[in-house]
Amino acid sequence: MIQTEDLSKQFGDFVAVDGVTLEVQPGEVLALLGQNGAGKTTTVRMLTSVLRPTRGWARVAGHDVVAEPAKIRSLVGVLTEQHGLYLRMNAEEYLDFYGKIYRLGSDIRRKRIADLLEYFGIAEFARRPIGQYSKGMRQKLAIARTLLHEPPVLLLDEPTSAMDPESARLVRKAIAGLRSEQRAIIICTHNLVEAELLADKIAIIYRGRILIQGTTAELRRSLLGLPEYDLHLRPGWQGNFPDLPPGVTLVAQSPTGFRFRIEDPVSSNPPLLRAFLNAGAEVVALQEVPHTLEEIYLAAMARVDHA
Repeated sequence: MIQTEDLSKQFGDFVAVDGVTLEVQPGEVLALLGQNGAGKTTTVRMLTSVLRPTRGWARVAGHDVVAEPAKIRSLVGVLTEQHGLYLRMNAEEYLDFYGKIYRLGSDIRRKRIADLLEYFGIAEFARRPIGQYSKGMRQKLAIARTLLHEPPVLLLDEPTSAMDPESARLVRKAIAGLRSEQRAIIICTHNLVEAELLADKIAIIYRGRILIQGTTAELRRSLLGLPEYDLHLRPGWQGNFPDLPPGVTLVAQSPTGFRFRIEDPVSSNPPLLRAFLNAGAEVVALQEVPHTLEEIYLAAMARVDHA
């Protein structure tokens, strides 16, 4: 649904985006992570045909962003950090205004507006001035606007920036509900918790270049090494330590268990459990040691620092 190859943008001597290659399939959510100024927003502007690439190409739903800008804008729903709500309008007036810009017929416009206001839980406030809305309600209304023309691609730039925790939670819940087999979503953010909750794939961008990309599991293995598991035993076991299956390495122990590094948990965990059970151990739990997206991100940044 979204493809880029060597996508680059230069402003004079400053290279804002440098050789970005991405692919997002229908049904996927990609989180584009990076610091402020890393190139996230410039990438989004090229994907919406607002900026013309200096080098490389991008396609959205099979259409070239340079050759078919009008088509691209009809296929994309964009949420920018500054979403430009008209505070004297009410929600119905605001969405109707944009529905006319998208040239939606009056019957379709009315139905979609009613459906979106209901979906985002703001139907009862539809005739209240937007200036009276909370931050969370305003953000949900802005997301509703991006969906008004039913675009197959959503580009969400810092969707919960500067929001209180409750409002951010409401917006994340709304975004999670937009996942569809007919839609691809890119979320540009530096909020790692948000990315971990919402995204299928992660791409980390730094100074305009993609450092690494893949699923969270793929990045975890690439940056942090093999998965580690804690085997918790009932206290007091005095049996002999059993032979370990191939691909399992002991890395630490405590009074209540052991930590192992395991190459292939699917094949190694069952015989590991059997070995300890046969040795008379009472196993309480075998669980993977969690690694957060923050650890993954910091490991990627550390590679840059040591490069």
